[in-house]
Amino acid sequence: MKQKSLDELKKVCDSCQKCPLWETRTNVVFGSGNANAKILFIGEAPGAHEDEQGLPFVGASGKLLDKYLDAIGLSREDAYIANILKCRPPNNRDPKPEEEEQCIGYLREQLKIINPTVIVCLGRISAFKIIKPDFKITQEHGKWFKKGDYLITAVYHPSALLRDPRKRDDMMRDFLIIKDKIDELSK
Repeated sequence: MKQKSLDELKKVCDSCQKCPLWETRTNVVFGSGNANAKILFIGEAPGAHEDEQGLPFVGASGKLLDKYLDAIGLSREDAYIANILKCRPPNNRDPKPEEEEQCIGYLREQLKIINPTVIVCLGRISAFKIIKPDFKITQEHGKWFKKGDYLITAVYHPSALLRDPRKRDDMMRDFLIIKDKIDELSK
């Protein structure tokens, strides 16, 4: 039932023309994973590889994300992965606020359908939009926030780790914190 609802929402997204990004997209990158997942990862927007394949986090940063998931005993099949924007901004620029506003409703609908317990923001832009507008990724990554029924944390975006490998130990600690929270909630 949940998958059918996600499929129906994806069909709506596929024909979206709310902002100019539809004109340059190859594919809508709706999201992927387990419709019954207890953990949802949210990035900011698709990149070039994602736009080509129509799937989130499939490039180099996605392969790195997979390694961190594997390190805590999770796979993509255990989680759901989405972005705030469903279409790629040109040249991988940051999403514009008006683009986020046009697209955020789709993410809210995904949240209602999936109903995860834990949300992990991948990077500062996602954390700005989901947690709070003054979120400081270098100071607040790995900390928990409660919003409604959701426990939310943020970690560095995997692409930030590709640019600055010194952050990888912080990311591993954050993923271990996420694993502990999931284990605690599963009891």
